[in-house]
Order: sequence, then structure tokens, then C-alpha cells
Amino acid sequence: MKTFSHVSNFTGYMVQVRRIVSELGVPGQVLLDLPAGNGKFSEALRQDGFEVVSGDINKELNSYVHVNMEAERFPFEDKSFDWVVCMEGIEHVLSPASLVSELCRITKDDGHIIISTPNVQSFYSRLKFLFTGVLYMFEPETTRHPRGSLLDRGHISPMTFPSLCYLFAEHGFSVQRVAGDKVKRLAYLPIYLLLGLITVLNIKRRLRKNPDVEAYRFMSQRELLSSRSFIGCWKKTEL
Repeated sequence: MKTFSHVSNFTGYMVQVRRIVSELGVPGQVLLDLPAGNGKFSEALRQDGFEVVSGDINKELNSYVHVNMEAERFPFEDKSFDWVVCMEGIEHVLSPASLVSELCRITKDDGHIIISTPNVQSFYSRLKFLFTGVLYMFEPETTRHPRGSLLDRGHISPMTFPSLCYLFAEHGFSVQRVAGDKVKRLAYLPIYLLLGLITVLNIKRRLRKNPDVEAYRFMSQRELLSSRSFIGCWKKTEL
């Protein structure tokens, strides 16, 4: 495992996040890409007309702002960004709540935060957990303990959509949109359809009993049930 890992290509979740920013955003707005990884997403958003700050700890490019997401205060003032994008990062930290708090602190009152993370509530992950006791993409052999070194821990903090909704609601943010990338193990489609029917009926029943629970309004969407990574976009609604 590398000191800090990141993908080498422009991934499906990057495509989806770019689409959300392009649809809801306005060229000229300031966006933080954290962790910036290989820099491909930052460059794409610059081409779209956004002012992009790339933050990371991996020193991939000299232009990166050094940001440690592991329980350290970010080197940005309060309400600095119109957009904060954190793709495939929250699952790498010990304290997701601290990370969300910092993301909210540096976002403007009318700004948006986008999170993408491995979809542990997908049908495939549920099946994997049923038969192995391990969530998809959170296998213990892929993690490590830094022991004081500056290293990537791997995937150590599985995040569900309801748990993220709770953490953002703590800071007055409400979910605006969900999306997802590719379907994992499409060959299991017949099983997914059966699980989908059971899941949708159960969620609708819970929504009727709890109409004010925000997460239930989104949890029957295909993106949260079948995608490899799910994407959530939150905006501050309590000022």
C-alpha cells in the first residue's frame, strides 16, 4: 500500500460530482477539492469556469494546499468556499464527525458540500456482509495503523447515508441530491430486484410513520441501493 493512495483516472463518481456542480453551481464560484488526489477533478472544474483550491496531504502537485483531514483544523477561514467536494476521503479518517464539522465550517451559508464514499448499504455490500461479516471495500487486511507516521489508514470508517445526514444536520445542513456511480456485480441483478422490492416497501412503510425523517425520502433511490459509491450533496438550510 502506498503512503497515500489515489485513483489514476477520471472515475465514474468524479463524472457524477462534476455534473452536480455544473447543474447547481455558477462559474466563478470558489470550490475546494479535498482530497485532490491526482488533480484531474480540480482541472476539470477549472475548465468549467470554477475557481478551484486543491487540498491534500499527498504532495502530488506543488500547487496543493497542505490539508490533513485527520482531526486537524483546516488552513482556511470560516465560510471560505461556495463548494466543498470530498470524494472518497471520509472513510479514511478516524473521526468522520470532526471532518464533517470542518467541511461545514469552511462552507458559505448558501454553499454546498458533496461527499462520495464506498456504498456500504448497497445490495452487494449487504450480501457480502451476510456471508462474510465484512462490508464491501472495508476488508481488514487493507487497513493499517500509522503509529505516529503520516500514512493512509485505508478504509476504516464505513459511512451510511443516514449517518451522514445526521452529521450534517448537526450543523444545519440538509441533503439536496443523491447520485451514484456504476452498479457493482450486475450479474446479481435478479437477487438485487428481490432485495429492492423488500427494501422499497419497508422504507415506504417507515416513511409513512416518520414523514419528517429526511433520510427516508432518499433511501429507496437506485443510487443508494446499487452503486459502488454513493454521492450526497448537502446545503445549509438553518442559518
